Amino acid sequence: MITLKNIHKSFGAQELLNGASLQINAGDRFALVGPNGSGKSTLMKMLLGEEEPDGGEISIKRGVRAGYLPQENAPVSDRSVLEEALSGHENPDDRLAAEAKAVLMGLGFTLKDFGRKASALSGGWGMRVALARLLIDEPDLLLLDEPTNHLDLEALLWFQKYLQEYAGAVFLISHDRAFMNAVCGAIVSVQNHKLKMYYGDYEFYSAEFRAEQERLESVYQRQQEEIAKMEEFIARNRARASTAGRAQSMIKRLERLELVELPPESKKVKIRFPQPQRTGLMAIRLKQAYKSYGEIKVYQGLDFEIERGWKMAFVGHNGAGKSTLLKLLAGVVPLDAGERILGLNVQVGYYSQHRTGQLDPGKTVFQEALASNRGNPEQLVRTVLGTFLFPGDSVFKPVSVLSGGEKSRLAMVKLLLDPPNVLLLDEPTTHLDMESVEALVGALRDFEGTLCCISHDVYFINALANHIVHVDGGRVVLYPGNYDYFERRHKQTQSERDISSPQRAAALNGEPSSENQKERRRQRAAERERLRRLEQLGRQIDADTAQLENLSRDLSNPDIYGDYGRVQAIGREMEKLQEALRLNEGERSRLEGGASGASSDNLK
Repeated sequence: MITLKNIHKSFGAQELLNGASLQINAGDRFALVGPNGSGKSTLMKMLLGEEEPDGGEISIKRGVRAGYLPQENAPVSDRSVLEEALSGHENPDDRLAAEAKAVLMGLGFTLKDFGRKASALSGGWGMRVALARLLIDEPDLLLLDEPTNHLDLEALLWFQKYLQEYAGAVFLISHDRAFMNAVCGAIVSVQNHKLKMYYGDYEFYSAEFRAEQERLESVYQRQQEEIAKMEEFIARNRARASTAGRAQSMIKRLERLELVELPPESKKVKIRFPQPQRTGLMAIRLKQAYKSYGEIKVYQGLDFEIERGWKMAFVGHNGAGKSTLLKLLAGVVPLDAGERILGLNVQVGYYSQHRTGQLDPGKTVFQEALASNRGNPEQLVRTVLGTFLFPGDSVFKPVSVLSGGEKSRLAMVKLLLDPPNVLLLDEPTTHLDMESVEALVGALRDFEGTLCCISHDVYFINALANHIVHVDGGRVVLYPGNYDYFERRHKQTQSERDISSPQRAAALNGEPSSENQKERRRQRAAERERLRRLEQLGRQIDADTAQLENLSRDLSNPDIYGDYGRVQAIGREMEKLQEALRLNEGERSRLEGGASGASSDNLK
């Protein structure tokens, strides 16, 4: 469909592409990856004809239609949401209108949203309308620049499945590796101003790329050693008449040598952020919490508690109440009734990509990042800013001229450089590239406080979360484990409910079966007990593991070898701990794999 041949593109002195080539055929599913500023979005615009290459050739097969979704600010009109979604068709019939409604609902819209003006929506929802319009138009090639940025997890999973079944070709830029793995069959990597193809998912590309880098570094090192020997020979022999000829020959050989070049260093930086003060066991509790927005009752009598050290992700469909729960925990919206109780020494930090009003527009990026009670070294601040896409002199830009995405990244930097001990993060990865997401994951893994987040990035959730909170219609259900575990258990629970015939029949007939109610109460009690025991086992295993490590260190100390009784006592204690660990880990494994049909319900 599209062929790029020997493409060159520069902006002033900055070279983006030099001799880049690529072939996109019908049905191909490619993800484009590369460092920030390497030319990914520019390549997209060249494919659309919005930018011209400085050299080379772009050939598009006659009749091929391409559709493009920019990273932000896709235009929408004053038409209604439904009319805007159908605006690519002059006279849409009922079938197409039904298809448009299905797409809009998949992306998170409700029936009452169809008549709203598209132009009156927030930027994120306007992008969803633009995406719906693009999908309904069904171009031969979808060009998508960070298409998941403005989707919640439920909409992202729907969109992911839609693309898996899409008849046309897909060429996308994304920082979401789980999304790329699910949708794309090959990775196109921008390397040394060229395009290199890797046929496989992102994990395959990542492993191959690392192996190539290691091989290249080895070749580079050997060549540098060879050059050093040649230069040493020339320096020793060029002034001596008897060896001057050989030295001259060596000079010519050195001049003809094709140098191996290493690519610029990756931005993957390991950063150790400051750590917060330790809290009590209970971090935040909501007690009999009520919250409504007008006629909409979001929570009624909610009991919910977060413990120190938990790393939680809130999941659920759009409008289920995830953001409201996060805001109630943060104290940024008031309860209508009930209590919000903070634990001992708790300090709460709330991040939202739309909550950047606390930045001072009169300061530069660097001044704003440096301003904290921590007194962070300037080098650390510069390193963190660079990792979060403020390289070089861009740190001296005034805050007042930053884009919305840049302000969001700066707000995240400020939070991480002076972290409270309870972090509440709403979509923290939206405006980051893959390297920055990796840096954020690394920082939050090392974070010694408590974390609650909402994210549409499955990789991010799996990398961090040890608890998943499923929010659905005012109910809050806790699952210990990461997102993959939650997904398995949630599907299993749904299946168990579907095949529970007497209760199912009563539910379908609208009968409040007393047996059904008793069974639900029994299951909830069993599940609460299971979760309580899992938490107890986790704490005991951690304590026993730490004690075993201490004893191992004691046993490795040569000073105690003369005290045979002490050595024996340590050995017996280690055997007891190892047996206890074996039993406790076995019990934990059984409990995690054999949960009861109902998950813990913190609402009732």
